Amino acid sequence: MFILAEMKNVTRIPPELFNMKLNDAIAGELNEKLANKVVLNVGLCIALYDIISLKESFIIPGDGASHTRVNFRFIVFRPFIEEILVGKIRSCSQEGVHVTLGFFEDIIIPPTALQHPSKFNETEQAWVWEYDTGDGSKHDLFMDAGETIRFRVTAEAFNETCPTGPTTIQDSQENTESKIPYMLTGSINEPGLGLLTWWDN
Repeated sequence: MFILAEMKNVTRIPPELFNMKLNDAIAGELNEKLANKVVLNVGLCIALYDIISLKESFIIPGDGASHTRVNFRFIVFRPFIEEILVGKIRSCSQEGVHVTLGFFEDIIIPPTALQHPSKFNETEQAWVWEYDTGDGSKHDLFMDAGETIRFRVTAEAFNETCPTGPTTIQDSQENTESKIPYMLTGSINEPGLGLLTWWDN
């Protein structure tokens, strides 16, 4: 679920931090810059793990800060495809079951990846697995918000969210709302996956 990603950066240290040790100042700036941010094709950055090397520092004319080339490793959330995770159901919609891990919420289990047969209950706003009890009757198992769910990661998608150029205010709002920088797709369509309460007994 978590990996160590090696990165390079030119880190700017403002003059007010010159009284700190260089390593501490750089660590603070890197955490502030990257923690809880998605880096394209890397994953969700959690925290600085260590600084591998510091190279030359230089001052740019007109800027009183120092700039240092740094090689470092960051703890990154990026689960492997086929990895099994446990989260909580955030909500349900026609698009599928939306899952949260507490620190990461852009996870969806599409209708095709739910236990079969499942249907969406508009009144309850929940997906329902129509479980066949084996004697010809069916038992409805609801996937309610807040329930703990075990799922398999089946796909990931990164989206570039940087501004692309001059646009109207309306266009920029629509682009920002529709683009999720890092999205996981999951599946529960196999025995042992789904709500933990289904398999307790």
